[in-house]
Amino acid sequence: MFVEINDNSLNVEVLGPDGAPVIIVHHGGGGIGSLAEPKSSFGWLADTFRIVVYDARGCGISEGKPPFSHAQWAADLDGVRQWVGADQVIVAGGSYGGFIAMEYAIAYPEHTRAMILRDTSPDSSNLKRVFENGRSQTRVELNWDNFERYWTGHIRDDADLKACWAELAPLYSFEDDRERAAARVENGSYRYETHNWCFQKNRPVYDVKPALPGVRCPTLITVGRHDWVTPVEMSETIASLIPDSQLVIFEKSGHSPPSDEPELFRRTVTDFLERVAPEAFAGTR
Repeated sequence: MFVEINDNSLNVEVLGPDGAPVIIVHHGGGGIGSLAEPKSSFGWLADTFRIVVYDARGCGISEGKPPFSHAQWAADLDGVRQWVGADQVIVAGGSYGGFIAMEYAIAYPEHTRAMILRDTSPDSSNLKRVFENGRSQTRVELNWDNFERYWTGHIRDDADLKACWAELAPLYSFEDDRERAAARVENGSYRYETHNWCFQKNRPVYDVKPALPGVRCPTLITVGRHDWVTPVEMSETIASLIPDSQLVIFEKSGHSPPSDEPELFRRTVTDFLERVAPEAFAGTR
């Protein structure tokens, strides 16, 4: 369904029963992200939680009125919270969605019950590692002009964004599964203006480290041992700064433990949720 949030129409899906604790999941990817990713990663919880996923402003099939700033995306997340009628929510996000989840917990602490992060970073320092890891990897042969334009936000149009992403997609999983990577590319959504905004305007000023010690909600931090985009040390930094945090490293995962090690990811998330929202599991054990 389409919902008007902060004068911008968002494509929103709600899974799970009325009255259940609410989890709002922000997708990753900036201009290549959509609600399909968090729906796949967290939809299985819909028996016991109310799962809310949506295409962020300028992403998927949502309307794209700028700005595409972190502050605006966090405000939109709070607008979704108000629309769904929850005073407090568990906020989750992977990769770029993790940036927005942390920005939300910092800006709206009174409405953040808990947080789940996946393969993300507290600042832009991971970009240096992206270039280092891109040059040292041997899985794919990269076009370095496309690589540079992708990570600096100089994409020409949606087709160009898709083509650049297609070169990178095989690097994101633990196993070198080209068929899976190709399917991800074909099923993706591409909004080049949003992508360029993320890397030209947001990333140069992104640094939530000074604010993370003030985050008081329980936080689960998950990361793949072989993540080349937001390596383990980024999650270790987040865990060292958030007081009530738990770090879980997935030894056989790349950038996405939900797809590389799905059973372990589900057990890890369930264990965390049983601690922070025990009422959702009443009568299920």
